[in-house]
Amino acid sequence: MLTRFPQAVPEIPVSNVDQAAEYYVNVLGFSFDWGNDDDGIGGISQGDCRMFLTNAAFRALDGPKSPVIVWLNLSSKQEVDELFARWKETGAMIVAAAEDKPWNLREFRVADPDGNQLRVFYDFNWEMSEERRLERHLRGRRGGPVND
Repeated sequence: MLTRFPQAVPEIPVSNVDQAAEYYVNVLGFSFDWGNDDDGIGGISQGDCRMFLTNAAFRALDGPKSPVIVWLNLSSKQEVDELFARWKETGAMIVAAAEDKPWNLREFRVADPDGNQLRVFYDFNWEMSEERRLERHLRGRRGGPVND
């Protein structure tokens, strides 16, 4: 019986595997592991994160798919801010800047040229008391500042 799930490997729809891989490697710092546009699929990775880039011909085998959002769970607010700064410096397409959200995540989002997004976050919920979590939540719902 499966008691522990493996890490997810999302399939990212792209218009051209080679061009998308170039962006993920040169701008976002991923490694290109294998594949090409002629085959319709390529593998990229960075640390423990693995993803597949697939073009329309490859995806047609299973039917059309929409752009996706992939959540990358980092280990600290500092890691989120450092990655945001690094990707911003390399020219990443920033969709939303790094900030603390009312739902107790420090997060930012980047897009690739095909509209797929990486949503990078750190969950600091466990660092807060129950009262402080509720207070932040209520302030966020009222439109007030949530940064402490």
